[in-house]
Amino acid sequence: MLADIDDKVNSGQFRILVVDDQPTMRHLIREAVNDLGYGCLEAADGIEALEILEKEPMDLVITDISMPRLDGIALTQAIKGKYDSNVIVMTGMVGNFTYEDIIAKGASDFVLKPVRIQELLVRIKRVLRERIIIAERNRIENDLRESEGRYHELSITDNLTKLYNSRHFYNQLATEINRSVRYNRSISLMMLDVDDFKKYNDSFGHLEGDGVLIRLAKVIRSGMRRLDQACRYGGEEFVVILPETTGEQGYLIAERIREGFRQEIFTPAQGRDTHVTVSIGVAQLKPQEDMMHFVDRADKNMYAAKAAGKDKVIFA
Repeated sequence: MLADIDDKVNSGQFRILVVDDQPTMRHLIREAVNDLGYGCLEAADGIEALEILEKEPMDLVITDISMPRLDGIALTQAIKGKYDSNVIVMTGMVGNFTYEDIIAKGASDFVLKPVRIQELLVRIKRVLRERIIIAERNRIENDLRESEGRYHELSITDNLTKLYNSRHFYNQLATEINRSVRYNRSISLMMLDVDDFKKYNDSFGHLEGDGVLIRLAKVIRSGMRRLDQACRYGGEEFVVILPETTGEQGYLIAERIREGFRQEIFTPAQGRDTHVTVSIGVAQLKPQEDMMHFVDRADKNMYAAKAAGKDKVIFA
């Protein structure tokens, strides 16, 4: 049975690093973090932060963007590539970066300056909650692999794309819905379908079509967060479970995937480059909604995106 997530968030077991070139801001955040019972260290810029991370693991890094030597964006990218730490970015430069930009660099969330401490504390707890969920899921999956072995892993994996298959999708979606209801958290669902896939197969052959599906699976992996789970639903249709996610946030993730796939270049025939697009539907779980109705709404939104001209994301 899963341990109570909120108890873990409030247990004080986490270590947080605050990175800002303003000592007053660092001290203010450190005091608030200490009041939550968490351990906290400070760094004046990105270089000092990386030196600390090299010696001491941190669960969460809270960093400003504008700093000398190494700014917050470069620090976030460095952390994503090497360390098992979540990142919250603070910025007063609203026009320079969007939510999508910062999340794409590897951050888990961002806060506008001047920072409201209560808002920051809420976001800290949300990010740590996600971290616990990921760790718990990884533990469960490791136990599952050890107890049931390679055969079970193969039974829940799509052979072509190496994503999870539809059987695993329904099992995992039921688990995530139960968790979202239990903790009163948002959960969204993304349905994707390759546009004009039959025409592509008829024109270039099924091997080339398989290549499109494999490439889309890679784009989905690169565009989603560690918390999310992608599955091949069937044929050219894919689905992504988005825990801890509102429909609006799911829309942004879907747009990133749609645009990323649209930029992929395929060369199915000698000297002939072409692009392939996807239509995506996003739905957020409603109160008292059953699982199949939830899936059906995401599917209908995907078909609405196709009816609206394809290469679109619709959230309704």
